[in-house]
Formats: sequence, C-alpha cells, structure tokens
Amino acid sequence: MDHPDSSAPRSGAPSDAPSRNSSQPPTGDLARAAVRLAILGGTVAAALFVTWSVRQALLLVFGSVVVAVLLLAAATPLERRTGLSRTWSLPLVGLLFLLLGGGAMWLMGSQIRGQVASLIAMLPQAMDVLQQRFGLSLGGGEGGMDLQSIGGMLQNVAGSVFTVGTTVASALSSLVLVIAGGFFLAGSPSLYRAGVVKLFPPSYQPRLDEALRTTGRALHLWLLAQLIAMVMTGTLAGLGTWLLGVPAPLALGLFAGLLEFIPLIGSIGGAVPAVLLALAQDPMLAVWTALLFLVIQQVESNLIMPVVQRQMVDLPPALLLFSVVAVGLLFGITGVLIAAPLTIVIYVLVKMLWVRDALGQETHVPGEE
Repeated sequence: MDHPDSSAPRSGAPSDAPSRNSSQPPTGDLARAAVRLAILGGTVAAALFVTWSVRQALLLVFGSVVVAVLLLAAATPLERRTGLSRTWSLPLVGLLFLLLGGGAMWLMGSQIRGQVASLIAMLPQAMDVLQQRFGLSLGGGEGGMDLQSIGGMLQNVAGSVFTVGTTVASALSSLVLVIAGGFFLAGSPSLYRAGVVKLFPPSYQPRLDEALRTTGRALHLWLLAQLIAMVMTGTLAGLGTWLLGVPAPLALGLFAGLLEFIPLIGSIGGAVPAVLLALAQDPMLAVWTALLFLVIQQVESNLIMPVVQRQMVDLPPALLLFSVVAVGLLFGITGVLIAAPLTIVIYVLVKMLWVRDALGQETHVPGEE
C-alpha cells in the first residue's frame, strides 16, 4: 500500500532537473566560446606582432604611396593639357623632377664644397685658439698625444665613418625602393586600390573604396599646400640671408625650403645652419639671422598656411604636433618624414568610417568631393 506513495518522489525528480539547469549555459557552449575568444585574441596578437616586425617595410610602402600621389598630381594636369597617356606622362614628370632635383643638388653641392674648403682652411687657426683658451696640447712631446692615443682616435673616426656610410647607403637604397614603388603605384592606382578593397567583406567594399579615394584626394591637396609653403619659405629664407650678408644664401634657402616638408619642426631645423654660419661671421649677425627665421616662421604659420589650408586640408596643429612626435618615437627619422601624410590618411579614415558611419555624426572630411 505504501509502494505508490514512496515511488511518487522518484517519478517527480527527473521532471524537476531541466528546470533547475535551464538558466545555466551548457558546458559545451562555454568551451566553444572560450576557444573562439582565444583564437581571436591569438589572431589579433599575431597580426600586431607581424605588423610590428615589418613596420619598416610598411613605412616604405606608405612612402611609395606618397610618391605616387605626388606623381599623379603632376601627371594628371599634363595629361589633360596635352592628351598624353599615363605611359608617357609619368616618365616625363619623373624626368622633370630628376632635372629639378639634380640642379638643386648641384647648386647645394657647390656651396657645400666651398664651405668645406673654408672649414679646412680655418682648422689650424681653430686648433691654436683651443690651445690658448683651454690649455690643450694637441702636438707631440711631453703632455702631448702619443701614438697609441692617435691610433685609438683614428680607429674611432674610422668606425664613425663606416657607421655613417652604412646609414647613408641604407637611406639611398630605401629612397630608390620608395621612388620605384611610387612609379608602379602611379601607373595603375585603381588596380592596387581594388586589391586592398577585396581583402574586406563585400558589404564593406563600396564604402572602403570611397574612403580610399577620398584619402588620395586629401593627400593630393596636402602635398600641394606643402609645396606652396616650401617654395615661399625657401624664397624668404634665401632673400633674407642674402640681404643680411650670411654666406651661401642660395643653399640656406634651399635647405630651409626642403625642411619645411616636416611640419612644425622643419622651420627650426632650417634655421640652424644659417645661425651657425652667421655666428662664425659675427655674433650680432647671428642674432639678426635668428630674428629673420622667427619672422619667417610667424609669417608661414599665421599668414601663409591658414590661407592655403583653408582651401585645401586643415589639420588641427596639436594633432599634427603629437602625431609627428609619436610616429618619430616609434619609427625614427623615417617616421618623422611621413608623419604628416600618415596623419592625413588616419584623420580622413577615422572621420569617414568611425565618426560618420559608426557614430552617425555629420562631420567635414578633407578631400571629399
């Protein structure tokens, strides 16, 4: 009689088990989620490691992109005016740049040779001044430098020359690669852009293609603005140093104009050799030279660049400053040279793909048609 009652709890126990476990995810699902998360984390870490390992190659690739934009900026108007094809316009533009660069290097080289000759002529007098002012003995005999010291000095000099030669050779080879890559990219820009776009899912490809086209136009406008600033800065520096009587004004103006390509800090670097040359002539001349470059920097910052950038690409100065510092710390001098165009690309992509598409906020994008 008691058997049915005793079996009732046993029959009800299995029916209660699913209700107690229904709020907990199955162990298999947790394991699969953990595996997917681990795979995703490992993939991201591996991608970051590979990117960091080949960062110098990526910088060269981006440098080639900048060269390609520069070549296209010069070749496109030539094609429109003359009806030439891309096959002919690019070599003509390259030849024009080669002639301009070669002429500039020849002018600078002649000035540098003259300055080196003057320096060599002044070395004996400088050694006498050092001996008289600081009591140094640079000759032989008692208290002088023995053969062992001279040998050690020569060994250090030879090591420094070898290091500098290796650095120069590496820089020249990188420059050749960047220029060659720029010509290849400029020859078929749509081919390489389509290759990058196809690496992403089809739903993202149209928007990404538009973003890449916009970054290309923004780089074009930025390069045009920099070219205007470089020409005006170099001209003002050359004329100013010539009026002040500083030696080699043509070379100083060319040097200041070239360094203007590096935003914010290029103007300071362009003033250094001018001030040093003026200091060798007269301390008061060095003061006037420093004031000259200060005025040029103020004119460039407050008059030239605001007018130029208003029509082309306007970057926040603080953003540009910190990007130059950050990229320089990460990638060295090569990063400093391309920090500004790299900032342009990131700035445009963030505004288009993140601020506008992801956040839904309207914003002005440089280079957008």
